[in-house]
Amino acid sequence: MDVADLLTSAGINISVCVVAFSLYSVLRKQPSNACVYFTRRYISEPIRHDDPFSLHRFVPSAGWIMQAWRATDEEILEAGGIDAVVFMRIVVLSIRIFIIAAVICVFLVLPVNYYGKDMEHKNFRFESIDVFTIGNVEEGSKWLWAHCLALYIITCAVCVLLYLEYKSITKMRLAHITGSHPNPSHFTVLVRGIPWSQDHSYSKSVESFFSTYYPDTYVDHQMIYRPSTVHKLKKDAKKMYRILRPVETEYVRGDKPCYLCGGTAHTFKLLQNGEDSIRSQTSIDELHPTQIEKECPAAFVFFKNRYAAVVAAQVLQSSNPMLWVTQLAPEPHDVYWSNLGIPYKQVWVRKIVVLLIALAFVFVFLFPVTLVQGLTHPHVLTRWFPQIKEVLKLQFLNRLVTGYLPSVILILFLYTVPPIMMLLSRIEGNVSRSDRKRSACIKVLYFTIWNVFFVNVLSGSFINQMSIFSQIKELPMMLAKQVPTQATFFTTYVLSSGWASLAFELIQLFALICNILRRFILRSKKEPTNIALTFPHHTEIPRLLLFGLLGFTLSILAPIILPFLLVYFFLAFLVYRNQILHVYVTKYESAGQFWPIVHNATIFSLVLTQVIAVAVLAMKKSPMASGCTIPLIIISLLFNEYCRKRFSQVFKRNPAQVLIEMDRRDEQWGKEEGIYNRLRSEYCQLAYISRDLTISKDFSVAGPNRQSSTDHNSPQGVNENSLKQGTHHIKLQK
Repeated sequence: MDVADLLTSAGINISVCVVAFSLYSVLRKQPSNACVYFTRRYISEPIRHDDPFSLHRFVPSAGWIMQAWRATDEEILEAGGIDAVVFMRIVVLSIRIFIIAAVICVFLVLPVNYYGKDMEHKNFRFESIDVFTIGNVEEGSKWLWAHCLALYIITCAVCVLLYLEYKSITKMRLAHITGSHPNPSHFTVLVRGIPWSQDHSYSKSVESFFSTYYPDTYVDHQMIYRPSTVHKLKKDAKKMYRILRPVETEYVRGDKPCYLCGGTAHTFKLLQNGEDSIRSQTSIDELHPTQIEKECPAAFVFFKNRYAAVVAAQVLQSSNPMLWVTQLAPEPHDVYWSNLGIPYKQVWVRKIVVLLIALAFVFVFLFPVTLVQGLTHPHVLTRWFPQIKEVLKLQFLNRLVTGYLPSVILILFLYTVPPIMMLLSRIEGNVSRSDRKRSACIKVLYFTIWNVFFVNVLSGSFINQMSIFSQIKELPMMLAKQVPTQATFFTTYVLSSGWASLAFELIQLFALICNILRRFILRSKKEPTNIALTFPHHTEIPRLLLFGLLGFTLSILAPIILPFLLVYFFLAFLVYRNQILHVYVTKYESAGQFWPIVHNATIFSLVLTQVIAVAVLAMKKSPMASGCTIPLIIISLLFNEYCRKRFSQVFKRNPAQVLIEMDRRDEQWGKEEGIYNRLRSEYCQLAYISRDLTISKDFSVAGPNRQSSTDHNSPQGVNENSLKQGTHHIKLQK
């Protein structure tokens, strides 16, 4: 592939982005699309659709770009919570790292690669991409020290930036724990593996056990029930009736009688706050399950203070580790109720089964990846499909088929991965939605790194891919030989999977099509429900980390990828900020739990780059430069171990010092009684089983408040500043 082929692919993706961004700026101005592009406000306040026709609604504008650029971290925190801020920190960290890498490698390494051999260069447009890789440098050349120096600078920059971010996000997490309103999950322990007894129920067993061994701190417990489908529907109907219970008012002439319940058609109560109104109208006794329902061997146990709950969650409760298994409970909105009924003894079996299914899926996915790799080589393509030999003689079609088409096909196959991994994470038995999404994120990350990077680099045929496992010792040398040759494919992959995916993320194609079908095809006048989307961390974080891996490994081998990568991260900064502010709704918080995944993946990418550099420099017969690169591997691993000891434990366990101080503060302010009264109602299972009947205005107990800046390009009748701004006690650590 030559530079002209690469520019053709870049031109196609630039055109797609320009068209998509322009189309988005027009579509977002249409009042009928408010539920697609202003979802957060749409579910929080009524929107008028009587906007008069005006020409500016059909003129593309860049107002949304300026708004996303000017948004502060405080606004991101208010809109999306800590997880949104952490995600944007990942994007900003990537920008900082690759700005340094681009400056060093484009101005130092790239000229060394280009002039590495005494040869007559062609016109720049017709130069092969291989000329810009380390493969073009003479063996034993002294200029190979430039690559070693660049790697030292990149490693130092990455370690410093990672340390500062880890420290900042750790402080932010602690500030979230100490500064937010009292969180019921801090006082609650999830107990599973409750032993069965013929003499009494699970509930009696829980009460007897914790009253005996935690007599001073045990408050109460809430059993987990497994209602049948019929009973669930009955409870939903009864709950809906309570929500719409008629108010006893004087009959007013002119009101039409309601033949459903005997009152007037306008005598329903107006709910001030969906979830609070339900709880205020319905007592706990009314929601308590009947004897027909079956108890599960799991329960939420409530304690008097946070420290007692943490101790109970981390201590081994029984001599049999499979019984009385405890852990801190997720936040009420984060609980994944359908998995709480899974017997604890099945969890480890489920994890093994999921692992085997994931490995089988990886094995099956080797076939499309091999097909994609074949498309990048014209001679392989003509051997598979002899009839297109004449077509490939056309220069433009040849560039399109071998340069752009393979990455597009691979992307289409990869779109099937996140839903499958999310399903597998659900089967695993995760008890919280954030754990399920985090588990899916890790699976997608491993899958994409293996299939997009390693399989594409090492594939020549399916048999060659399988022989990798018998040649582990030769893996660094194999990577050193193959990675520079795949620079073209990875660059086009960044263009198609990166740039184009951001354009489609912005335009929300699936939601837009559903909205058009509902309004203009089905002619439905009902307002859409269940449109609130949470941020897809399990798809976007692996994509960012994969591009980071490609940027690290190719930074000194083929620096031509770095400018395209930087453009992607800058576009991601604008697009994701816009989506967090307007589209995605935060229903639960993980308080930055995705950051350790990012840190570990970044260290892995850095160490892999250093290992490949050692092998490449050794192949180029520069033993001194190769040997001087080895200390970088040791330094990176020691740095990772230090961060693991210094910061990672805060993301696994809450510090006792912080919890005790919070307990003392609550005791001084007399908050304990109010907290105790909330615990059982917050973890009422029936209230959350039927939560889709209404759309709550408050999406989490201690979650972010809804706030956005004014958008001059939004549909008329939608005023973002009209949202009530709550008090969020987290200060961003700059």
